[in-house]
Amino acid sequence: MKYKTVATGGTFDHIHRGHIALLAKSFEVGDTVVIGVTSDEFARREGKNPDQSYAERVKALEDLIHTRFQGRRYLIAKLDDYFGPGIASPEVEAIVVSRETASRVPMANVLREAKGFPPLEVVVVDYVLADDSKPISSTRIRNGEIDVEGKLLKRPT
Repeated sequence: MKYKTVATGGTFDHIHRGHIALLAKSFEVGDTVVIGVTSDEFARREGKNPDQSYAERVKALEDLIHTRFQGRRYLIAKLDDYFGPGIASPEVEAIVVSRETASRVPMANVLREAKGFPPLEVVVVDYVLADDSKPISSTRIRNGEIDVEGKLLKRPT
């Protein structure tokens, strides 16, 4: 399964192994990857409080792509809502999502249909688990539970 253009997205605060798995699958199935990065404003509206600013998160993402996915075609777009370029661009053929966000795709396809665009194919990436067998997440990293590799950290007493 290979698509010309796929979309994926996230907040990408403290890039961790789960983000890398999402991006690896995106670059595996797509020739070009459109990566939506949650704006600071949208993150706050969603009750998230990233440690890193939008600009810092984009810079870390670009550094990772240049290191791990060198020479691949990608575009980073600011997300001010859940749907971003995957809805607005008819050339996007598939969306790569985590299990956590897969439930939003049917609404995205309703919005695409209203624009006369074909529905997005869905590629779901399984959670990457930390040492405690719970999903790695930026929230857990911000809370000091785990590091970006999913290793458990000692909680302050």
